[in-house]
Amino acid sequence: MLYVLRGGGAHISVEEALTDWPVNLRAVKPAGAAHTAWQLVEHMRIAQWDILEFSRNAKHVSPEFPSGYWPATEAPPDASAWEASLKAFRADLKAMEQLVSDPKTDLFARIPHGEGQTILREALLVADHNAYHLGQLVMLRRLLGTWSE
Repeated sequence: MLYVLRGGGAHISVEEALTDWPVNLRAVKPAGAAHTAWQLVEHMRIAQWDILEFSRNAKHVSPEFPSGYWPATEAPPDASAWEASLKAFRADLKAMEQLVSDPKTDLFARIPHGEGQTILREALLVADHNAYHLGQLVMLRRLLGTWSE
């Protein structure tokens, strides 16, 4: 599970997709793209945080769907927002990895406050959701001419 969460196998890592993303292209939405890089990064952060908190906190309240899962703007609100979002994303990903790898975590037990979900299902959801949007970010980089293979 850790292998997949970290971008292993057929997936790409967050670092591979986002390292050296040009500042001037974080809010650009080229023709054919549905979102800017900022929107995707912040959406990934919010969704991952929500899944993590649901997995470990019975009192967690999820954002309103779908509006609460997307940033209000196409551009980061200030110069530090991009790095803050990535820092929080990485911290939450690490926390999910720790939850999954904790010997006390029963990956197959139903989450008591859920509706049949398990930690394994939630970890797979994080990996799947991240992989989907990391793919969109790679495509966005290709459209913007900043991706080299």
